[in-house]
Amino acid sequence: MPQPRPPTGAQGGETPAAPPIQSAPALPGAHPLFDPDHAIAVLDAALAGLADPRDIRARSVAILSTLRAEAMEDIIAGLASHPRKGRETVRAIADLTDATIRAIHHVATTHLHPNLSPTEGERIAVIATGGYGRGEMAPHSDIDLLFLLPWKPSGWIESVVESMLYMLWDLRLKIGHATRSLNDCLRLAEQDFTIRTSLLEHRLICGDAVLAQSLRDRLWPELFARTIPEFIEAKLTERAERHRRQGGRRYVLEPNVKEGKGGLRDLQTLYWIAKYIHQVDRAIELVDLGHFTRAEHTTFWAAEDFLWAVRCHMHLVAGRAVEKLSFDMQLEVAERMGYHDTGGRRGVEIFMQSYFRHATRVGELTRVFLTGLEQRHLYRASFLERLRRPRVAAGLRVETGRLAIADPDRYFADPLNILRLFHEALRTGILIHPEAMRQVTHNLRRIDDTMRNSPEAARIFLGLLLDHGNPERALRRMNELGVLGAYIPEFERIVAMMQFNVYHHYTVDEHLIQCVAALSQIERGELVENLPIVSGIMAEGRIDRTVIYLATLLHDIGKGRPEDHSIIGARIARRVCQRLGLETARVELVEWLVRNHLLMSDVAQKRDISDPRTLGDFAKAVRSRQRLDLLTVLTVCDIRGVGPTTWNNWKAELLRNLHRLTAEALENGLEEVNREQQADEARHGLCLLLTAQGWDTPEIDAETARHDDGYWQGLPGDTHQVFARLLRGIGAGEIRMDLDPDLRRDATRAAFVVADQPGLFSRLAGALALAGANVVDARTYTTRDGYATAVFWVQDAEGRPYSAERMPQLRRMIDRTLAGRAVAQAALADRDRVKKRDRGFRFPTHVTFDNEGSDSHTIIEVDSRDRPGLLYDLTRTLAEEQVQIVSAVIATFGAQVVDAFYVKDADGAKLLSPARREALERRLREAIREGSERAGA
Repeated sequence: MPQPRPPTGAQGGETPAAPPIQSAPALPGAHPLFDPDHAIAVLDAALAGLADPRDIRARSVAILSTLRAEAMEDIIAGLASHPRKGRETVRAIADLTDATIRAIHHVATTHLHPNLSPTEGERIAVIATGGYGRGEMAPHSDIDLLFLLPWKPSGWIESVVESMLYMLWDLRLKIGHATRSLNDCLRLAEQDFTIRTSLLEHRLICGDAVLAQSLRDRLWPELFARTIPEFIEAKLTERAERHRRQGGRRYVLEPNVKEGKGGLRDLQTLYWIAKYIHQVDRAIELVDLGHFTRAEHTTFWAAEDFLWAVRCHMHLVAGRAVEKLSFDMQLEVAERMGYHDTGGRRGVEIFMQSYFRHATRVGELTRVFLTGLEQRHLYRASFLERLRRPRVAAGLRVETGRLAIADPDRYFADPLNILRLFHEALRTGILIHPEAMRQVTHNLRRIDDTMRNSPEAARIFLGLLLDHGNPERALRRMNELGVLGAYIPEFERIVAMMQFNVYHHYTVDEHLIQCVAALSQIERGELVENLPIVSGIMAEGRIDRTVIYLATLLHDIGKGRPEDHSIIGARIARRVCQRLGLETARVELVEWLVRNHLLMSDVAQKRDISDPRTLGDFAKAVRSRQRLDLLTVLTVCDIRGVGPTTWNNWKAELLRNLHRLTAEALENGLEEVNREQQADEARHGLCLLLTAQGWDTPEIDAETARHDDGYWQGLPGDTHQVFARLLRGIGAGEIRMDLDPDLRRDATRAAFVVADQPGLFSRLAGALALAGANVVDARTYTTRDGYATAVFWVQDAEGRPYSAERMPQLRRMIDRTLAGRAVAQAALADRDRVKKRDRGFRFPTHVTFDNEGSDSHTIIEVDSRDRPGLLYDLTRTLAEEQVQIVSAVIATFGAQVVDAFYVKDADGAKLLSPARREALERRLREAIREGSERAGA
């Protein structure tokens, strides 16, 4: 099984050091309540002379409540001074609970229900089960108790149990309890795996020790010993289902510490099965049984200690039992555990990298251990396997359906065989044997500079990426076992590296593997319907597969450093590609892609691609159709690899349009990108549509003459048609609107025609915000006869078009706002509140002015924290400063938003005065600051 990975040398970069901790815990064990004789003596003295059961119970609860509070303060203080000592904390809490229950049992059997001569049937053993039975309790864990009886309960037993439970409830403890006889325990455990598992970890607290021993003496021979395969299979199925419920990924950025992949439950599953088979009481016993090496037990110990510490801090922060390590919780736990900002990274990111590395090691231990047990106890070769044994490469063999190593010493004498193992697993489709995985981790040190620079190693590694159409499985397993970081040391630095934002769903390394998975899925032709452009590019073979796969795998390898990750990542990618032996031209192409991997996404989502200057500048940056195609594929994979809900039709449409227009410009020459030509084509297209709809020639001429060239070039043809209908016969004071789902873009198009007036764009933005609509794009133009034609593309809170049922509500809110019955600034105040989980994210505000990105407009870009009222605040400020907004492009990245406004001054010119821009920036920042204060951000 995997051992703890040794620190990587200079080539791999250093994993950020965890804050120093003291060598020994200062957790309590000397509080009076931990001494049962003392506690019982205190209770006996206090209860002397009391006869009323209610008084006895009340006095007992009051005394124990005080003692427990004092003891818990000691335990919490001990954890605060040694914040990484989770194991000592949970055991101290379990000891405190034991002492409490013993004291309550004494009160119930001595003061409330004395029985000086109990019969054989009036025996009771109070037994801890589940996690409490294992002696582990987080601050707000449930207390699982079994009241064990020899036979059916007598009246005396019922009275004792009832009094104990009432006192425990009066102490505000969460109790899970059962009262069962020995035979009941065996019968119910036979039927229910949950009960069977809880009994597996039973432990006597107080009461009849002989009765408790009888339970242990019967469980193994009568039940456990004959149902080992059944129990293993049930626990493996349960584990798989639990992982599925938690998202199936170890690197989900808000992990469940208890139930998630690599969490405490995985360690407990390992322990349950070991105890079920071998009756061990501690994990260290697995070393003597040959299941773990001592180094692997150290890994088990360290991971368990860390995860318990995290869980204890979470319970204390929340004041209740919580298991999801949410973003706001991560900040507080990281601070409590002593992680601080350093080296350009936040303390919370360093903490979460530690968390994910421990989770990875838990996954390695449990997967190898449990798969090994599955092979020994559950594996049955299929008929085809018995009939036809697959042929595998030299040095390997198939054992119980898995790829195993015949002679480890000879095999690993050639370190290239480490890579060959994963290549062979991909080629044959056979999973790697758990013992082979363990042997790989033992031999990682053999991957040295000589191997890294070996042309044969490069050939094998590139074959993994390119030859079998499904590199994701090999890359993920190589990453989990440390092979990927050992072979590409630059990759080791980003393993389990978290990006503390809402946008990215995965750690950096998992994101890169997800991107490669998306790329291979595209190449296999599985996404042709959803991604026709990039599917066509890959199918036609127009691009270099080696270049695109390496660029996809390496594009974020510069993350986590103070420098721009695209720039430093390009330098790292060059070094890696040179080591892999790529030709100079290919190296330069990968380097260019990594340096510019955000370019296409930024232009598509943050700029108005209908502006000829924007399109021309992008085409000049790309320079060739080959680079355009490569960058398009990389951009699509990058967005799809961010998370399961990040990609949508809106982004797809933006990227398709940018690719199409840029390809035309590169093919026909940049001089073809001009406003006049596009305007003429748009006018002609509308004339044909209106003629087909029965418009006469004077009406069509009037419609085409009332708009400037920017209107024709900046809007799609279907929107021109909508505005033509809305403008037809409009009265002077009339407001017309059209709301229609634009399914091609996953948005609702909201088009408005109204007599132009100052601040109209802002009022419309406020109306949409009040209706709960998120604006993703907007355009506004003024006709030559004084009407504003404004169109917004909006989505609901789920990032989808508004449903037909919600359209009337959206229309009513817009009508109310435009009629002055709803004031956006006041009404949005409550909606701007930042959720607690999002408050820890840092989004410094940036305001930039660009007079070069457009021939006719100044581009104002505002990068800040998103909130419902932000767009309204910004557009209102621009209106107050007499700045005309012609178009707005809104790009949202989780809780961050980038709003780009194409503007002119009151005279229709660019904002060329530095003093004017400085004053406007101050006003915009002030509006953002006031809104943030109002939102509590």
